[in-house]
Amino acid sequence: MLLFDTHAHIAEEEYELDREEVLERARGAGVAYINNVGYNLESSRRAITLAENNDMVYASVGFHPHNAMEAGPGYLEELKNMSAHPRVVALGEIGLDYYRDLSPREMQRKVFREQLILARELSLPVIIHDRDAHGDLMDILRELGLGAAGGVMHCYSGSWEMAQECLSMGFYISIAGPVTYQNASRLKDVAGRVPMDRLLLETDAPYLTPSPHRGKRNEPSYIAFTAAEIATLKGIDVEELAKTCTENGRRLFGIA
Repeated sequence: MLLFDTHAHIAEEEYELDREEVLERARGAGVAYINNVGYNLESSRRAITLAENNDMVYASVGFHPHNAMEAGPGYLEELKNMSAHPRVVALGEIGLDYYRDLSPREMQRKVFREQLILARELSLPVIIHDRDAHGDLMDILRELGLGAAGGVMHCYSGSWEMAQECLSMGFYISIAGPVTYQNASRLKDVAGRVPMDRLLLETDAPYLTPSPHRGKRNEPSYIAFTAAEIATLKGIDVEELAKTCTENGRRLFGIA
């Protein structure tokens, strides 16, 4: 099986003691590519360093809405410089989060808009974070549009109706571990409907661990459980699903 974990955070301290073992388990599960995603300048630099030292790892750089208050003067230039690195494949994760409100909503919207514009300037795809902010997020996307490089709705949590609009804009839809939870009926419905050529898989490790490991630290090897669940929902072979989703990820992120 050939798998692509299109969104993980394995450069974080949760993996300090066993990162190499985590990567080895990923390889053993069939994971060929991991996109390690930044959420501020420091984590973006760590993502690049990890990608420099591991052939299977790529990096994305950006400011998560939780960290929007950290985006001081010159942050866009910093992101622009980091984006020139050959292992950087996207700008992200960026977006809005009204669940925790760790940064003021006005600041979240400002930083989100600025990074969307930067991504278009750099011809980079965007990785969108959206939690309890569907209305404002979609309004901004309608206002600014999606650049030619495309993007992905990471860890999708919205309705099928919203997914259809995202698809019409040119987005990929990425499904994470919660699709394996028994009570995730809406997400299961969306995963079953997303066209195969617009579907991505992710772990968001160390978060959102799929069943049967729910409650433990997540890691890229566990993406196999998410793939198996979605294959069942779609009524297709899991290897076929994994191969197609991997090709989709490579296409979006420009990985030969």
